[in-house]
Amino acid sequence: MGFTLVSKTDTPSNSAVLVKDDVQIGLAENGGDPTQDGCFFLVDDVEKTFESFKARGLQVESPNYRVDRHGANSFKVFFIVAPDGLCYCLGEQLSS
Repeated sequence: MGFTLVSKTDTPSNSAVLVKDDVQIGLAENGGDPTQDGCFFLVDDVEKTFESFKARGLQVESPNYRVDRHGANSFKVFFIVAPDGLCYCLGEQLSS
């Protein structure tokens, strides 16, 4: 996604701070089962985001987009599973 690693620590748990433009994000491992946890990233254009991942080496042929609802909102989403089993969901909010 083009973020730069700002800092990283393993105490008290694995965590990292990433930055891109005016966005700074912190991610922390919760010590649970990574196959039962995940993270959602809201993006402006889900198709461009997938193509950006592909350009950076993502080895997935099809994003298998789907539409998920959360409350009154709908999102066009795709998923990436990291080598440790953690699932990342990337989605674009659809117009109401």
